[in-house]
Amino acid sequence: MLSCLLAAILLAGSAGPQQQKQLAIVDPALRQYEDGPQLAANFSFVTGEMVFLSFRIDGYKVSPDSQVALRADVDAVDPQGVKLVETMTREIKTTLSVQDKDWAPIVRESFLIPPLALPGTFRILVTVRDELAGTEAKTALDLRVRGHEVEPSDKLVARNFRFLQSENGDQVVSPAVYHPGGMLWARFDMIGFRYGDKNRVAVEYGFSVLGADGKELYSQPTAATGEGESFYPRKYMEGVLSLDLKTARPGDYIIVLKLRDLVGNQTDESQHPFSIRP
Repeated sequence: MLSCLLAAILLAGSAGPQQQKQLAIVDPALRQYEDGPQLAANFSFVTGEMVFLSFRIDGYKVSPDSQVALRADVDAVDPQGVKLVETMTREIKTTLSVQDKDWAPIVRESFLIPPLALPGTFRILVTVRDELAGTEAKTALDLRVRGHEVEPSDKLVARNFRFLQSENGDQVVSPAVYHPGGMLWARFDMIGFRYGDKNRVAVEYGFSVLGADGKELYSQPTAATGEGESFYPRKYMEGVLSLDLKTARPGDYIIVLKLRDLVGNQTDESQHPFSIRP
């Protein structure tokens, strides 16, 4: 019995070195602010909001001289796979001490959800590479995003035209009836424009007012122009117009909204009736 026990001890002592753990991305978490509480999987961010990501790395290789060489790449993409921001890269190269034998490096990144993105389920793609072992680990997190709904279009068009009570309010006037001496406000979304180099867009709009007989009573050919470049292509643009009714007479009218895509050489025209009552 004693000889069997001795043999078992000898066999255990002659076993090879412990197998290297597999490279792993551990505890990936989304937060609303740095070091904030981890959010539930069904949490929804809002367009224009910052997202904070953190995760740990385990199972990496340590060289004989206690060196560690890791690289973490993070991409945030929309439902179509388009990157929201440039790839976020973090390199971890360090020398471990005896006290660091259980060290698990933490990676933290943050990015902004573009304000003019459309809502949907986005994704965060994480890739970690162990440069010493030549191995990779990957994971993905869903990122639910709420925001302003604008129906997509393959050509330039105005969506969500609404008459409003005031410039900065969101109270819709329905039916669209105003009174002499007041102000008419309206907002709308422009979508379906084309992109130039570096996702450049250039859209302008104007409007005219027709009486009930179809005669033009007022015209502002160019009310505003929106243009610029961005890393992430703007999915839509917002427009606003106003009309001073201090000399307006009671009656029925029509706003004719005209859009022009200066990059894609497109135009769109739509009509929006309103009334003025005493």
